[in-house]
Amino acid sequence: MPVPPPQHEQLAPSAWVCRFAALIVAGGAVLDLACGQGRHARYLAGLGYRVEAVDRDAASLAALAGIARVTTRCADLEGAPWPYAAACFDGIVVTNYLHRPLLPELLAALRPQGVLIYETFALGNEKLGRPSNPEFLLRPQELLQWAQGRLQVLAFEQGRVELPKPAVIQRICAINGGFEGCRLDPVR
Repeated sequence: MPVPPPQHEQLAPSAWVCRFAALIVAGGAVLDLACGQGRHARYLAGLGYRVEAVDRDAASLAALAGIARVTTRCADLEGAPWPYAAACFDGIVVTNYLHRPLLPELLAALRPQGVLIYETFALGNEKLGRPSNPEFLLRPQELLQWAQGRLQVLAFEQGRVELPKPAVIQRICAINGGFEGCRLDPVR
């Protein structure tokens, strides 16, 4: 009998990632940070992006073996030096992961016009389940405050969601620099 994925490891890509993935330049290089078993890496590769899937768990990364346009990297994102050069990704996707010291590194790794798609848990989630440690929960408007003055925010949401499970989340989609021709109104 197959072992079900951990509760945080959903099989389908996040609707937030699906909504904004097309903003990344066609065929671009995308980082799937703390990718787990690679639900977003698979999705993005299926859209034609070249994906670098990074996680500290080699067993999880093994699930991505042989997937076209996906390269994996086993790296300790919290205890080792940042493994990426500046301005090397057209898009960065982060879901269900928070390590605040990496936020400046993410910004540096994003190319001009690069897209950051970030979605993770926020304060209030501790009443619904894991994670419950405040170190892993965003404070109100934390992603928005971090992005202001650094990125052009296209969309920001925070609050309770019911699917894929009840949780309190915060999510942002932002561009590194102005974005010509975008049909979305930036958050003010």
